[in-house]
Amino acid sequence: MIASADASRALADPLPLVAKKTEGLERRDGLLPLYLDRQRGRVWLELPAESAATGVIGRYLYIEGITTGMGSNPVGLDRGQLGATQVVAFRRVGGRVVIEASNERFRALTGNAAEAQAIRQSFASSVLWGGEIAAQDGDGRGLIDLTSFLVRDAHGISQTLRAAGQGSYALDEARSALDLTECFSFPGNLEFEALLTYAGNDPGPEMRATLAAPGALSLVQHHSLIRLPDDRYWPRTFDPRSSSYAVSFFDYGAPIASELGTKWIVRHRLEKVDASAPRSRVEEPIVYYVDPATPEPIRSALIEGASWWAKAFDAAGFIDAFRVELLPPDAHPLDMRYNVIQWVQRATRGWSYGGGVIDPRTGEMLKGHVSLDSLRIRQDRLLFEGLVGTDKTGTGSPDDPVQIALSRIRQLSAHEVGHTLGLAHNFAASTWGQGFRDGLPCPPGRHHRTRRARPFERLRRGRGGVGPPVDPFRVFPVRPERRRTQTTRSHPSRGDLG
Repeated sequence: MIASADASRALADPLPLVAKKTEGLERRDGLLPLYLDRQRGRVWLELPAESAATGVIGRYLYIEGITTGMGSNPVGLDRGQLGATQVVAFRRVGGRVVIEASNERFRALTGNAAEAQAIRQSFASSVLWGGEIAAQDGDGRGLIDLTSFLVRDAHGISQTLRAAGQGSYALDEARSALDLTECFSFPGNLEFEALLTYAGNDPGPEMRATLAAPGALSLVQHHSLIRLPDDRYWPRTFDPRSSSYAVSFFDYGAPIASELGTKWIVRHRLEKVDASAPRSRVEEPIVYYVDPATPEPIRSALIEGASWWAKAFDAAGFIDAFRVELLPPDAHPLDMRYNVIQWVQRATRGWSYGGGVIDPRTGEMLKGHVSLDSLRIRQDRLLFEGLVGTDKTGTGSPDDPVQIALSRIRQLSAHEVGHTLGLAHNFAASTWGQGFRDGLPCPPGRHHRTRRARPFERLRRGRGGVGPPVDPFRVFPVRPERRRTQTTRSHPSRGDLG
C-alpha cells in the first residue's frame, strides 16, 4: 500500500517547466535549443510539441562517426570515418521520447497515405534510444536528457573489434564522457562529441601494435542531427551506363508492370540561377575543403587534383560551380556543413575512399567526405624508384619519383572526390586508352629493347601538364537533368511517404 501511494503521488506531481529545469544552464540556440550542464557533464535538448495524431515531434537526418581513429588498417577504425545516414523521428510515447529510425528500404511512392502507412506497419522500424521527459511547458514543449544517447557505442566499435579478431571489448562508462566543448547548435544541424573508452582482455595483435595500453581503446565519437532537406531536389533514376552509384529500395507503389526494385543516383544538389540558360552561374557552388593537417607539397597537390572537377562542371554549363579551398582552422572535419578531403594516418598503408552524408530518401549528397591514406604516396615513390631507380629522387626533374608520386596523388584526389560526386568506378572506359577515366592510369609499357626509363608521361600532372582532359565520362553525371524521373510519382521527402 505504501508503494502504491508513492506511485500515485509521483503521477500526480506535475513536471517542472523547461525554464525552471534549465535554470543556470548554458543555452545554445539553433536547429533545436541545447542546454549544457557543465557541472554534471550532461546536455539537455528542448523539443517542440508533438503531433496529436502521431506523437511525432520532429524528423531529422542522423549520422554518427569517429573523430579519432585506432590507426590500424586491418581493423578499419579510421580517423574521420562516417557511419550510415538514417532518417529518425523524435516521437513521444507516454511519458517518454524515443528516437526511431524509419525503414527506408521499403516504400510506397504514391499519393495514397493509407498505402504508405501500410508499408510502415509491414516493415519494422528501429528505436535507437528512449528517455524520460524531464520538463514540460503548457504549450507542449518538453525537455529530455540526451546524454545517454550520445555516450553509447553508436559506431559498433565492440562488434568491429570482435569481427577483426582483436578481442572482446565493451564500453567502459566510468572512462567515457560527453565532451561539452564540442556540442554545438547551428541553424541546420546539431553537432556532438563524446570520449568513449572500450576495455577488454586478451587483446589481439593489432591492439598490441597500435594502442598505448592494449587493454583500453579510447576514441572520440561524433554525432550529427540534421534538418531534413526541402523538396526542391528531385531524384534522378539510376542507369548503369551513367557510371554512378545509387541508393536502392523497394517501391510497393510501383505499377504492376514495373519492378519493385528502385535505384536513384547519388549527386550533389546544384541549381542554376537561370535554369533555362545553357550556361549559368549557380545558386550555391559546391566547395570542398582540404584538411590543413596535410603537409606540403601534398596539400597543394590535393587541392590542384580535386580542382580538376571544375572543368567538368563548366563544360556541363555550370559556371564557377566547383572549387577547392583549405579547411578553416575553426571548422570540424565531420561538421555537416563542410565537404572535406581528410588526411588519414595509419600504421600500415591502407585504402583511400570517398563517401559522405547521403539523404537515404532521395540520394542527395549533403556532405562529401574523402579519406586519403597518408602512406600511399610514400609507397608510390618506392614503386617508381623500383622502375626507374633512385638517381633522380629529390631532384625535381620530370622523372623524379617524388614528383611522379605527387602527380599520382593529384589523380587520386580527383578520383576520390569523384566518388563523393556520385561516380562509381568506370571500368568500361579502359577501352578508351590511357586518359583519365577511372582516375588512375597505369604507366604505358615500353619495348624491352629500347630500355627507356620514362614510363610516366601520362601521369605527370595529368596529360599535357595541366590535368586530365574533359571527356563525356565526367561531364554526363554532373549535367542537369532534362526532365524529372518518372519513378518519382510523389516526392520522396514529403511527410505522407514516411
